[in-house]
Amino acid sequence: MDPTAWNVPFPVVVGALFVIVMCRANGTYWLGRLGSAGARRTRLARLMDSPGYRSATARIDRYGAPVVAVSFLTIGFQTLANLAAGATGMKLRHYLPAVTIGSVAWALLYATLGTVGVDLFGDLWARSPALAIGLGVLVVGAIVGFVVLQHRRGARAAEPQPDDSIAA
Repeated sequence: MDPTAWNVPFPVVVGALFVIVMCRANGTYWLGRLGSAGARRTRLARLMDSPGYRSATARIDRYGAPVVAVSFLTIGFQTLANLAAGATGMKLRHYLPAVTIGSVAWALLYATLGTVGVDLFGDLWARSPALAIGLGVLVVGAIVGFVVLQHRRGARAAEPQPDDSIAA
């Protein structure tokens, strides 16, 4: 689905993207909400035991709805935040405004910066496929590096810390 190929006015593109992301985010929320009770006996148990999911749940418990709204500006955390909001039973009066704000932001960003990025990558590919592939590898490498760094930080934070109160 390439919004740059849609021959419609910009507000229609933003509106369509908003509907798409609202359906996806709310579907993820309800999957978490409806499935949390029996999820430990299904394949979802592995996802719910993952460090990303535990992190999202902790942030939802601590910060609530603003985390859901801000998650739409991230890559990879958005789905986990919506799933955690559902699984932890976030009230709809908190969730719906947050998901609406996040979805509007995502639709506007994707309709502008996202489509510009697609256009620029297409132009780069037309000029130099090798350079475009190199850029793709660089972007994937940066994302993987960031994920590994975050995982290591999370593992270090989970390690038991020495008790300073004993050393007196």
